[in-house]
Amino acid sequence: MWFKMAKINKNTKIGDILEKHPDKVKILFKYGLHCIGCSVANQETLEEATAAHGINLKALLKELNE
Repeated sequence: MWFKMAKINKNTKIGDILEKHPDKVKILFKYGLHCIGCSVANQETLEEATAAHGINLKALLKELNE
């Protein structure tokens, strides 16, 4: 059975990306999100993290979902 994986969106928690999409860690690092080991990563959304670090959310989401 084939199914489409849910897209990563602004409400996706950083911890979920690290757990479910470990192949995306390089992209997070590229954008300056060095969230591995960060105490808030499990509860912080991608939108919150990019706002806190001054990162372009739209560009990051596009690359994460390619």
